[in-house]
Amino acid sequence: MKCYRCGAELDKSGVCPSCGTDVKLYRKTVCLSNVFYNEALEKAGVRDMTGAVASLHRALKLDKNNIDARNLLGLIYFETGEMVAALSEWVISKNLRPENNLADRYMDMVKNSPAQLDTINQTIKKFNIALNYCHQDGLDLAVIQLKKVLSLNPGFVKAHLLLALLYLKGGNWDRAKIESQKTLKLDTGNVMAKRYLKEADSMLLPGESGKLVSDIAASESDDVIRYNSGNEMIIQPVKKSAITRSGSIWGIVLGAVLGVAAAYFLILPQRIQRINSLNQSKITQISEESDAKSAQIKDYEQQINTLKTQIEDLQTRVTDYEGVDSTSAAMNSLMDAANVYLTDASDIEGMTGALENLDLTAISDSVSPEFTGLYDTLMELVGSDLAVSYYNTGYDAYKAEDYETAISNLSKAYQYDNTNVNTVYYLANSYYASGDIDKAKATYDAVITNFPDTQSASAAQTKLAEINNSGN
Repeated sequence: MKCYRCGAELDKSGVCPSCGTDVKLYRKTVCLSNVFYNEALEKAGVRDMTGAVASLHRALKLDKNNIDARNLLGLIYFETGEMVAALSEWVISKNLRPENNLADRYMDMVKNSPAQLDTINQTIKKFNIALNYCHQDGLDLAVIQLKKVLSLNPGFVKAHLLLALLYLKGGNWDRAKIESQKTLKLDTGNVMAKRYLKEADSMLLPGESGKLVSDIAASESDDVIRYNSGNEMIIQPVKKSAITRSGSIWGIVLGAVLGVAAAYFLILPQRIQRINSLNQSKITQISEESDAKSAQIKDYEQQINTLKTQIEDLQTRVTDYEGVDSTSAAMNSLMDAANVYLTDASDIEGMTGALENLDLTAISDSVSPEFTGLYDTLMELVGSDLAVSYYNTGYDAYKAEDYETAISNLSKAYQYDNTNVNTVYYLANSYYASGDIDKAKATYDAVITNFPDTQSASAAQTKLAEINNSGN
């Protein structure tokens, strides 16, 4: 035994030889903890798991460093199906004594068996599902889940108890008795199992549980004659005539025949007629519900067809409006850019902002020649400068891996100047890096077609080969 303060080995005296601490009370506490541990060992030996757990809790309450008690508590939890509680106790034991600890062996036994770990996980999940079904009054589903739990782990005491309780609630007294007896085989001291067993027995034998032996003897004494002969009591059965015995037998047979005949001719036809009437009413109700649902379905189908027609009409109108709005926006952008150029021809940034929303692909074919002429004249004056501005911004974004910004600016640079191979090549790389494989392939094809004798074209062919080989 070691001192709780300095860790020195204690002798038989009541004082620590190293630090001088009074250890009399500590020694008594440790000894009492060991007494409860030994008591738990004896109870576990006769499978009184509940009593053993109670004794081990007392032992650990007195001395939390009682490693043997903690390891035994984990083993009992493991034996009764409490896997999580068992691992918790072994982990605590390992932290208290890292070296030379049986908890390592127990945890390795569980961890090194993937099948056992999977069984433990399935057991816990199914037991929790059964509990949820109980809270939701789904008792039949809970019984099914508990049977699956016990097929995976027959030693899970809590599952046996819950299944017995569900059988009691459902009136299955014989099954509840069987589950209670199975629980008591696993844990002879389980109080809940004893209560359930007593309840099941009382329901199976409601009129005989309180009857005394003397009462039973008195009830059977009418068929015998008792008299004393010396010091001995003679018990002689009463003789009955063969006629009386045969008459009683024929009476029983005749009563049974009459009962069967009455049931066949009087009770059975009425029950058959009642069942047929119930079935006919159910068939009529189902037929009416089916007709109502069929009419409702037809109504819904007509509403769906009407809505589809309205949607197609609205989509046509939206498409027409989108074309007008796109053309108007493009004209406004072009006029703003021209105004900026007339005010200050060197204000490239202003013209860039004015042409931000100018998308030639969105302009309808019915645009006026004046618009086209103004656009071509402005592009001849400042198109190259705009292309350089957009290219620089897009290239900087490409190097910073901001591919969305790079795609936006490089696309506009290519719109204003389609003779710069670097613009198209870096645009293709940006599409590829952003995950837009289809546009990347089309842009790489544009590099190869429009700039065939350049290094960018060779690099584009390599990229296309990689994309095709990867299956994209």
